[in-house]
Amino acid sequence: MTLVYLMNTYPLISTTFVRREIHAHETAGVPVARFAIRPWGQPLVDPLDRAELARTIYLLGPGLLRLALGGLREAVLNPAGLARALATTLHLATRRGGTGARNFVYLLEAVRFKRMARAAGVTHVHAHFSTNAAAVALLSRRMGGPAYSFTAHGPDEFDDTEANGLRVKVRHAAFVAAITNYARGVISTATGGRHDDKIHVVRCGIDLEAFDPLPPADNARIVCVGRLCPAKAQGLLVEAIAPLVGDHPDLQLVFVGDGEDRAGIEARVRTLGLGSHVTLAGWGTGDDVRTAIAAARVLALPSDAEGLPIVLMEALAMGRPVITTRITGIPELVDDGCGWVVTPGSVPELTAAIAAALATPPATLQDMAAEGRRRVARNHDQAVNAARLRLLFGHGYAE
Repeated sequence: MTLVYLMNTYPLISTTFVRREIHAHETAGVPVARFAIRPWGQPLVDPLDRAELARTIYLLGPGLLRLALGGLREAVLNPAGLARALATTLHLATRRGGTGARNFVYLLEAVRFKRMARAAGVTHVHAHFSTNAAAVALLSRRMGGPAYSFTAHGPDEFDDTEANGLRVKVRHAAFVAAITNYARGVISTATGGRHDDKIHVVRCGIDLEAFDPLPPADNARIVCVGRLCPAKAQGLLVEAIAPLVGDHPDLQLVFVGDGEDRAGIEARVRTLGLGSHVTLAGWGTGDDVRTAIAAARVLALPSDAEGLPIVLMEALAMGRPVITTRITGIPELVDDGCGWVVTPGSVPELTAAIAAALATPPATLQDMAAEGRRRVARNHDQAVNAARLRLLFGHGYAE
């Protein structure tokens, strides 16, 4: 069978987990066709992401005029199906807080996707996130297109489940994969428990062989990996290390990533006089990220909003304890057995956690590292989780 993945923007530097999931299917001998609404508008750093760009079909590629002509053709050839999809489009467009007229563009994209999927004999499509791509898969299905499923991550897609149209997307899906128990609970609540039988916890994962455990790094280096953005609150780390540099003159905080918060972080560094203690390295390849994690004592990610960050799995798999926040699905992976979990937004708690990490003996760090690796191996092995998805896809194919 050929699987089809449908994404909003792909490949994207912050969603390498989708690429890894696709590659896990292909390693198991199952080919995957990639569809996305649009490409990312910025340069891709990792050569593996650049390779994905050439393998992806973009629904907006022909332009809106050709998409509109496809919609007229669908009206002639499939009036009943288009009427069903149009009714669902109106529902999505008029719900409180929704994306309005944009849903009619999703309808045109769904027409094109349905036609291409039917020509290729596709019977099931999987989307990542319950937003735009799931809407296109839903509308395609309403026109008689392939069965669909989607993986829900959060947190943004859970901010307003009514505006997101989550109930109708779940109702017509073959199944829904939630990446954490927390996410499953949100989806169940949003749908009134009426579709709990089709909501499955399928966790994101990593290729464990690519993240070998290493001995603890006995230094004062903290690494933070991710897009520099308000949701990840990386600027708090700069404030958190300020009281510690007097006792730890060799303390280093390294950011791997870039984004809209870079200027603000740089300003905090200047204001606090921490230029010799903070490095903003910019985006890096997968190898660059692994090298940065390996060189650090711990990884820190003080996010205000996350699903369950992949980089936490990567760090723990490599034997690096983590400092992170008590939000959404993170406590399902991290507690004091493998790291330090603090209240989001609390600089004093971050400072205390970093101080504790710097004071922890290497032998204790080793014990925490081993526990972290065990947890990732138990719940976040990409090959195992991708195989579970394929079993669920099989159910969808048989629908």
